[in-house]
Amino acid sequence: MKITIIYDNTSRKDLEPDWGFACLIETGHRILFDTGAKGSILLRNMEKLDINPDIPEVFISHDHWDHTGGLSDFLKLNPRARIYAPPSFSGSYQNIITLDGPTELHKGIFSTGELMSIEQSMALKTENGLVIIAGCSHPGVGRILEATSRFGKPYALIGGLHGFKDFDLLQDLHLVCPTHCTQHIEEIKELYPKKFIEGGAGKVIEID
Repeated sequence: MKITIIYDNTSRKDLEPDWGFACLIETGHRILFDTGAKGSILLRNMEKLDINPDIPEVFISHDHWDHTGGLSDFLKLNPRARIYAPPSFSGSYQNIITLDGPTELHKGIFSTGELMSIEQSMALKTENGLVIIAGCSHPGVGRILEATSRFGKPYALIGGLHGFKDFDLLQDLHLVCPTHCTQHIEEIKELYPKKFIEGGAGKVIEID
């Protein structure tokens, strides 16, 4: 499994940072998770990362501008892309599949369904356990971990964690990559230096 962060508040030098989040998931299927705030930055970063925008599926975590703002520009290049969206998503596009509850999108690739009427997360099954990807963790990290546990044992957590500070919940994870809106990145890094991975646009995470 390969996860490439395309859009984040920080970035490597040749990419553009901006408030928002998007990443490409490659695990037999290619899925764009969220689209950042601005389509121009999303597409420029994809070009610099040598990512072909012909990605057949888009997973929208929640209906906030910094996660959906790049969707229209992306769809201009790829109008046939399938969009997995939570019920609260307000966008009007073709090929939208609304996920009303926990759903297996493909073998070993799951949506939690919309939690707390605001956000869905993704869980990807690996030999080591579940890799969980979150947009902003508005429902709370604890609730997300609980929701994904029906699919297997959580192994890794990647994405925005907002004001999360129940750091004990990370003890049983083997990898944590806090991105975007996470307010306590330095605390997580200090507490869990061996499992912490720095995020930022351009970061590539490979998991067996």
